[in-house]
Amino acid sequence: MAAIEIAGLTKVFPGNVRALDALDLSIVDGEFFALLGPSGCGKTTLLRTIAGLESATEGTVHIGARNVTALPPGARDVAMVFQDYALFPHMTVEDNIGYPLRIRRQPKASRSAQARGVGSQLGLDGLMARRPAALSGGQQQRVALARAVACHPSVFLFDEPLSNLDARLRLEARTFLKRLQRELGVTTVFVTHDQAEALALADRIAVMEAGRIRQLGTPREVFGKPANTFVANFIGSTPMNLLRAVAVPGGVEISGHPLPVSADLADGEKVTVGIRPEYMNLSVAPGAIPGVVSIVEHLGTSSLVTVDVEGLLVGAVVPEDAEPEPGAQVWLTPAAGRVLVYRDGELVA
Repeated sequence: MAAIEIAGLTKVFPGNVRALDALDLSIVDGEFFALLGPSGCGKTTLLRTIAGLESATEGTVHIGARNVTALPPGARDVAMVFQDYALFPHMTVEDNIGYPLRIRRQPKASRSAQARGVGSQLGLDGLMARRPAALSGGQQQRVALARAVACHPSVFLFDEPLSNLDARLRLEARTFLKRLQRELGVTTVFVTHDQAEALALADRIAVMEAGRIRQLGTPREVFGKPANTFVANFIGSTPMNLLRAVAVPGGVEISGHPLPVSADLADGEKVTVGIRPEYMNLSVAPGAIPGVVSIVEHLGTSSLVTVDVEGLLVGAVVPEDAEPEPGAQVWLTPAAGRVLVYRDGELVA
Protein backbone atom coordinates (compact mmCIF):
# COMPACT_ATOMS: atom_id res chain seq x y z
CA MET A 1 0.00 0.00 0.00
CA ALA A 2 1.25 3.50 -0.80
CA ALA A 3 0.23 7.12 -1.09
CA ILE A 4 0.67 8.97 -4.39
CA GLU A 5 2.19 12.45 -4.57
CA ILE A 6 2.12 14.39 -7.84
CA ALA A 7 3.87 17.76 -8.09
CA GLY A 8 3.90 20.18 -11.03
CA LEU A 9 2.98 17.41 -13.47
CA THR A 10 2.84 18.62 -17.07
CA LYS A 11 2.38 16.54 -20.21
CA VAL A 12 2.72 18.15 -23.62
CA PHE A 13 2.10 16.09 -26.75
CA PRO A 14 3.48 16.95 -30.21
CA GLY A 15 1.78 19.99 -31.70
CA ASN A 16 1.98 21.74 -28.31
CA VAL A 17 -1.09 19.89 -27.02
CA ARG A 18 -1.01 20.40 -23.24
CA ALA A 19 -2.85 17.42 -21.76
CA LEU A 20 -1.75 18.09 -18.15
CA ASP A 21 -0.96 21.57 -16.92
CA ALA A 22 1.29 21.89 -13.82
CA LEU A 23 -0.95 19.56 -11.85
CA ASP A 24 -0.50 18.97 -8.09
CA LEU A 25 -2.32 16.12 -6.35
CA SER A 26 -2.03 14.02 -3.17
CA ILE A 27 -3.77 10.65 -2.93
CA VAL A 28 -3.91 9.08 0.53
CA ASP A 29 -2.68 5.55 1.26
CA GLY A 30 -5.60 3.12 0.89
CA GLU A 31 -7.91 5.71 -0.68
CA PHE A 32 -10.37 5.02 -3.50
CA PHE A 33 -9.77 8.11 -5.64
CA ALA A 34 -11.71 9.01 -8.80
CA LEU A 35 -10.56 11.15 -11.72
CA LEU A 36 -13.74 12.50 -13.31
CA GLY A 37 -14.28 14.68 -16.33
CA PRO A 38 -15.39 14.86 -19.97
CA SER A 39 -13.47 13.28 -22.84
CA GLY A 40 -10.18 15.05 -23.50
CA CYS A 41 -9.84 16.58 -20.02
CA GLY A 42 -6.57 14.70 -19.29
CA LYS A 43 -7.76 12.08 -16.80
CA THR A 44 -6.52 9.04 -18.76
CA THR A 45 -3.24 10.81 -19.55
CA LEU A 46 -2.76 11.39 -15.82
CA LEU A 47 -3.48 7.73 -15.06
CA ARG A 48 -1.07 6.54 -17.77
CA THR A 49 1.61 8.93 -16.48
CA ILE A 50 1.24 7.47 -12.97
CA ALA A 51 1.57 4.01 -14.53
CA GLY A 52 4.64 4.99 -16.56
CA LEU A 53 2.95 4.40 -19.92
CA GLU A 54 3.40 8.12 -20.65
CA SER A 55 6.49 10.10 -19.67
CA ALA A 56 6.06 13.42 -17.87
CA THR A 57 7.22 16.56 -19.69
CA GLU A 58 7.73 18.26 -16.32
CA GLY A 59 7.02 17.46 -12.68
CA THR A 60 7.35 14.40 -10.46
CA VAL A 61 5.37 11.32 -9.41
CA HIS A 62 6.02 9.66 -6.05
CA ILE A 63 4.47 6.33 -5.06
CA GLY A 64 5.08 5.79 -1.38
CA ALA A 65 8.58 7.01 -0.57
CA ARG A 66 9.88 6.39 -4.10
CA ASN A 67 10.25 8.93 -6.89
CA VAL A 68 9.03 6.83 -9.85
CA THR A 69 8.98 9.64 -12.44
CA ALA A 70 11.78 8.08 -14.51
CA LEU A 71 11.05 4.41 -13.72
CA PRO A 72 9.56 2.04 -16.33
CA PRO A 73 6.04 0.67 -15.69
CA GLY A 74 7.29 -2.70 -14.45
CA ALA A 75 9.33 -1.09 -11.68
CA ARG A 76 6.51 1.06 -10.24
CA ASP A 77 4.61 -1.71 -8.41
CA VAL A 78 1.25 -0.76 -9.92
CA ALA A 79 -1.43 -2.87 -11.60
CA MET A 80 -3.65 -1.44 -14.32
CA VAL A 81 -7.07 -2.58 -15.53
CA PHE A 82 -7.91 -1.21 -18.99
CA GLN A 83 -11.25 -0.33 -20.54
CA ASP A 84 -11.09 -3.32 -22.91
CA TYR A 85 -9.57 -5.59 -20.20
CA ALA A 86 -6.56 -6.43 -22.47
CA LEU A 87 -6.79 -10.20 -21.87
CA PHE A 88 -4.62 -12.55 -23.92
CA PRO A 89 -7.08 -14.40 -26.21
CA HIS A 90 -4.86 -17.51 -26.59
CA MET A 91 -4.41 -17.98 -22.83
CA THR A 92 -6.76 -19.61 -20.34
CA VAL A 93 -8.26 -17.66 -17.45
CA GLU A 94 -5.67 -19.20 -15.13
CA ASP A 95 -2.78 -18.20 -17.39
CA ASN A 96 -4.16 -14.68 -17.82
CA ILE A 97 -4.40 -14.20 -14.05
CA GLY A 98 -0.95 -15.66 -13.49
CA TYR A 99 0.78 -13.73 -16.29
CA PRO A 100 2.24 -10.95 -14.06
CA LEU A 101 3.70 -13.67 -11.83
CA ARG A 102 5.20 -15.38 -14.87
CA ILE A 103 6.91 -12.11 -15.82
CA ARG A 104 8.40 -12.09 -12.33
CA ARG A 105 9.72 -15.62 -13.01
CA GLN A 106 7.66 -17.18 -10.23
CA PRO A 107 7.61 -21.02 -10.43
CA LYS A 108 4.71 -22.45 -12.42
CA ALA A 109 3.21 -24.42 -9.52
CA SER A 110 3.30 -21.36 -7.27
CA ARG A 111 1.73 -18.99 -9.77
CA SER A 112 -0.94 -21.57 -10.67
CA ALA A 113 -1.91 -21.93 -7.01
CA GLN A 114 -1.96 -18.18 -6.56
CA ALA A 115 -4.02 -17.65 -9.72
CA ARG A 116 -6.57 -20.24 -8.59
CA GLY A 117 -6.75 -18.71 -5.13
CA VAL A 118 -7.40 -15.20 -6.46
CA GLY A 119 -9.80 -16.56 -9.09
CA SER A 120 -11.78 -18.30 -6.37
CA GLN A 121 -11.97 -15.04 -4.40
CA LEU A 122 -13.52 -13.34 -7.41
CA GLY A 123 -16.02 -16.09 -8.25
CA LEU A 124 -14.11 -17.58 -11.20
CA ASP A 125 -14.18 -21.20 -10.00
CA GLY A 126 -15.06 -23.48 -12.89
CA LEU A 127 -13.87 -20.95 -15.47
CA MET A 128 -10.11 -21.30 -15.03
CA ALA A 129 -9.64 -23.50 -18.13
CA ARG A 130 -11.71 -21.25 -20.44
CA ARG A 131 -10.35 -18.66 -22.83
CA PRO A 132 -11.62 -15.05 -22.89
CA ALA A 133 -13.82 -15.62 -25.97
CA ALA A 134 -15.87 -18.11 -23.94
CA LEU A 135 -16.58 -15.59 -21.16
CA SER A 136 -19.24 -12.93 -20.69
CA GLY A 137 -18.28 -9.26 -20.34
CA GLY A 138 -18.69 -9.42 -16.56
CA GLN A 139 -16.54 -12.54 -16.33
CA GLN A 140 -13.81 -10.94 -18.47
CA GLN A 141 -13.89 -7.92 -16.17
CA ARG A 142 -13.37 -10.16 -13.12
CA VAL A 143 -10.45 -11.90 -14.85
CA ALA A 144 -8.81 -8.53 -15.48
CA LEU A 145 -9.35 -7.60 -11.83
CA ALA A 146 -7.99 -10.96 -10.67
CA ARG A 147 -4.85 -10.44 -12.77
CA ALA A 148 -4.35 -7.06 -11.09
CA VAL A 149 -4.94 -8.49 -7.60
CA ALA A 150 -2.65 -11.51 -8.11
CA CYS A 151 0.55 -9.48 -8.17
CA HIS A 152 -0.26 -7.69 -4.86
CA PRO A 153 0.56 -4.16 -6.14
CA SER A 154 0.92 -1.01 -4.07
CA VAL A 155 -1.54 0.82 -6.33
CA PHE A 156 -4.49 -0.15 -8.55
CA LEU A 157 -5.09 1.97 -11.68
CA PHE A 158 -8.50 1.56 -13.35
CA ASP A 159 -9.15 3.12 -16.77
CA GLU A 160 -12.96 3.10 -17.17
CA PRO A 161 -13.14 -0.65 -16.43
CA LEU A 162 -16.96 -0.75 -16.31
CA SER A 163 -17.78 1.14 -19.51
CA ASN A 164 -18.09 -1.99 -21.69
CA LEU A 165 -20.72 -3.59 -19.44
CA ASP A 166 -24.49 -3.24 -19.82
CA ALA A 167 -26.38 -1.08 -17.31
CA ARG A 168 -27.46 -3.88 -14.92
CA LEU A 169 -24.04 -5.51 -14.89
CA ARG A 170 -22.36 -2.14 -14.30
CA LEU A 171 -24.33 -1.69 -11.09
CA GLU A 172 -23.37 -5.17 -9.87
CA ALA A 173 -19.72 -4.66 -10.86
CA ARG A 174 -19.65 -1.28 -9.11
CA THR A 175 -20.75 -2.81 -5.81
CA PHE A 176 -18.31 -5.69 -6.23
CA LEU A 177 -15.41 -3.34 -7.04
CA LYS A 178 -16.01 -1.14 -3.99
CA ARG A 179 -16.22 -4.18 -1.69
CA LEU A 180 -13.04 -5.66 -3.18
CA GLN A 181 -11.10 -2.41 -2.71
CA ARG A 182 -12.28 -2.12 0.89
CA GLU A 183 -11.20 -5.69 1.65
CA LEU A 184 -7.76 -5.30 0.04
CA GLY A 185 -7.13 -1.73 1.25
CA VAL A 186 -5.05 -0.93 -1.84
CA THR A 187 -4.70 2.68 -2.99
CA THR A 188 -6.90 2.92 -6.09
CA VAL A 189 -7.13 5.54 -8.83
CA PHE A 190 -10.27 5.17 -10.95
CA VAL A 191 -10.82 7.07 -14.20
CA THR A 192 -14.39 7.62 -15.38
CA HIS A 193 -16.55 10.09 -17.31
CA ASP A 194 -19.64 8.76 -15.48
CA GLN A 195 -20.34 11.01 -12.50
CA ALA A 196 -22.74 8.43 -10.96
CA GLU A 197 -19.86 5.91 -10.81
CA ALA A 198 -17.52 8.44 -9.23
CA LEU A 199 -20.08 9.53 -6.64
CA ALA A 200 -20.91 5.92 -5.73
CA LEU A 201 -17.36 4.54 -5.55
CA ALA A 202 -14.89 7.21 -4.52
CA ASP A 203 -13.69 8.46 -1.16
CA ARG A 204 -12.62 11.64 -2.98
CA ILE A 205 -13.08 12.97 -6.50
CA ALA A 206 -10.97 15.25 -8.68
CA VAL A 207 -13.11 16.89 -11.38
CA MET A 208 -10.88 17.74 -14.34
CA GLU A 209 -11.11 20.11 -17.29
CA ALA A 210 -8.42 20.93 -19.86
CA GLY A 211 -5.61 19.25 -17.91
CA ARG A 212 -6.42 20.96 -14.61
CA ILE A 213 -8.35 20.01 -11.49
CA ARG A 214 -11.41 22.24 -11.16
CA GLN A 215 -12.53 20.79 -7.80
CA LEU A 216 -11.18 18.25 -5.35
CA GLY A 217 -13.36 16.86 -2.56
CA THR A 218 -15.58 14.12 -1.21
CA PRO A 219 -18.63 13.06 -3.27
CA ARG A 220 -20.85 14.94 -0.83
CA GLU A 221 -18.77 18.14 -1.17
CA VAL A 222 -18.58 17.99 -4.96
CA PHE A 223 -22.30 17.27 -5.34
CA GLY A 224 -23.55 19.61 -2.62
CA LYS A 225 -21.25 22.60 -3.21
CA PRO A 226 -19.75 22.66 -6.69
CA ALA A 227 -16.84 25.12 -6.65
CA ASN A 228 -17.70 26.57 -10.06
CA THR A 229 -20.34 26.41 -12.78
CA PHE A 230 -18.31 23.84 -14.77
CA VAL A 231 -18.53 21.32 -11.92
CA ALA A 232 -22.14 22.31 -11.22
CA ASN A 233 -23.04 21.53 -14.83
CA PHE A 234 -21.09 18.27 -14.90
CA ILE A 235 -22.12 16.66 -11.59
CA GLY A 236 -25.65 15.36 -11.05
CA SER A 237 -27.99 12.92 -12.77
CA THR A 238 -30.25 15.87 -13.61
CA PRO A 239 -28.59 19.16 -14.66
CA MET A 240 -28.33 21.86 -12.01
CA ASN A 241 -30.46 24.94 -12.59
CA LEU A 242 -28.03 27.79 -13.32
CA LEU A 243 -30.17 30.91 -13.42
CA ARG A 244 -29.27 34.51 -14.23
CA ALA A 245 -30.01 36.78 -11.29
CA VAL A 246 -29.47 40.33 -10.04
CA ALA A 247 -28.44 41.14 -6.46
CA VAL A 248 -30.97 43.13 -4.42
CA PRO A 249 -31.00 43.98 -0.69
CA GLY A 250 -31.38 40.68 1.22
CA GLY A 251 -30.91 38.40 -1.75
CA VAL A 252 -31.35 38.21 -5.52
CA GLU A 253 -34.05 38.58 -8.12
CA ILE A 254 -34.71 35.87 -10.75
CA SER A 255 -36.89 37.18 -13.59
CA GLY A 256 -38.09 39.89 -11.22
CA HIS A 257 -38.95 37.47 -8.38
CA PRO A 258 -37.04 37.98 -5.10
CA LEU A 259 -35.17 35.09 -3.51
CA PRO A 260 -33.36 35.43 -0.16
CA VAL A 261 -29.66 34.40 -0.12
CA SER A 262 -26.91 34.96 2.44
CA ALA A 263 -24.12 35.90 -0.01
CA ASP A 264 -22.32 39.22 0.34
CA LEU A 265 -23.29 40.91 -2.93
CA ALA A 266 -23.29 44.47 -4.24
CA ASP A 267 -26.71 45.86 -5.06
CA GLY A 268 -27.38 45.40 -8.79
CA GLU A 269 -24.54 42.91 -9.26
CA LYS A 270 -25.21 40.26 -11.90
CA VAL A 271 -24.66 36.70 -10.64
CA THR A 272 -25.65 33.11 -11.39
CA VAL A 273 -27.83 31.20 -8.95
CA GLY A 274 -27.43 27.41 -8.77
CA ILE A 275 -30.20 25.15 -7.47
CA ARG A 276 -30.37 21.40 -8.02
CA PRO A 277 -33.77 20.15 -9.30
CA GLU A 278 -33.80 17.71 -6.36
CA TYR A 279 -33.80 20.71 -3.96
CA MET A 280 -36.49 22.67 -5.81
CA ASN A 281 -39.95 22.29 -4.26
CA LEU A 282 -42.87 22.48 -6.68
CA SER A 283 -46.38 23.34 -5.51
CA VAL A 284 -49.71 24.62 -6.79
CA ALA A 285 -49.80 26.89 -3.71
CA PRO A 286 -48.03 30.29 -3.93
CA GLY A 287 -44.29 30.16 -3.39
CA ALA A 288 -41.16 32.05 -4.41
CA ILE A 289 -41.19 31.79 -8.21
CA PRO A 290 -44.31 31.31 -10.39
CA GLY A 291 -44.22 29.48 -13.70
CA VAL A 292 -46.01 27.18 -16.12
CA VAL A 293 -45.24 23.46 -16.53
CA SER A 294 -43.58 22.90 -19.90
CA ILE A 295 -42.35 19.28 -19.91
CA VAL A 296 -42.68 16.26 -17.60
CA GLU A 297 -40.03 13.53 -17.91
CA HIS A 298 -40.55 10.23 -16.08
CA LEU A 299 -37.46 8.98 -14.18
CA GLY A 300 -39.02 5.91 -12.52
CA THR A 301 -39.83 6.68 -8.89
CA SER A 302 -39.72 10.42 -9.64
CA SER A 303 -40.22 12.84 -12.49
CA LEU A 304 -38.26 15.83 -13.78
CA VAL A 305 -40.62 18.74 -14.33
CA THR A 306 -39.43 21.65 -16.48
CA VAL A 307 -41.16 24.91 -15.60
CA ASP A 308 -41.23 27.97 -17.87
CA VAL A 309 -40.56 31.06 -15.75
CA GLU A 310 -41.10 33.92 -18.20
CA GLY A 311 -38.88 32.24 -20.80
CA LEU A 312 -36.41 30.84 -18.26
CA LEU A 313 -36.57 27.02 -17.99
CA VAL A 314 -36.23 25.68 -14.44
CA GLY A 315 -36.16 21.98 -13.45
CA ALA A 316 -37.68 20.39 -10.35
CA VAL A 317 -37.78 16.73 -9.32
CA VAL A 318 -41.10 15.54 -7.87
CA PRO A 319 -42.37 12.14 -6.63
CA GLU A 320 -44.05 9.98 -9.26
CA ASP A 321 -47.48 10.51 -7.69
CA ALA A 322 -47.13 14.32 -7.64
CA GLU A 323 -46.66 15.05 -11.36
CA PRO A 324 -48.43 18.18 -12.57
CA GLU A 325 -49.99 18.35 -16.01
CA PRO A 326 -48.23 20.27 -18.79
CA GLY A 327 -49.63 23.81 -18.88
CA ALA A 328 -50.42 23.88 -15.16
CA GLN A 329 -49.63 27.01 -13.14
CA VAL A 330 -47.14 26.12 -10.37
CA TRP A 331 -44.78 27.75 -7.86
CA LEU A 332 -41.15 26.91 -7.23
CA THR A 333 -39.46 27.32 -3.84
CA PRO A 334 -35.82 26.27 -3.23
CA ALA A 335 -35.12 24.16 -0.14
CA ALA A 336 -33.58 26.15 2.71
CA GLY A 337 -29.79 26.35 2.52
CA ARG A 338 -29.62 24.82 -0.96
CA VAL A 339 -29.23 27.99 -3.05
CA LEU A 340 -25.70 28.56 -4.41
CA VAL A 341 -24.44 31.86 -5.83
CA TYR A 342 -21.70 32.12 -8.46
CA ARG A 343 -19.79 35.23 -9.47
CA ASP A 344 -17.86 35.00 -12.75
CA GLY A 345 -18.37 31.23 -12.66
CA GLU A 346 -16.88 30.76 -9.17
CA LEU A 347 -18.79 29.93 -5.98
CA VAL A 348 -19.51 32.88 -3.69
CA ALA A 349 -21.85 31.17 -1.20
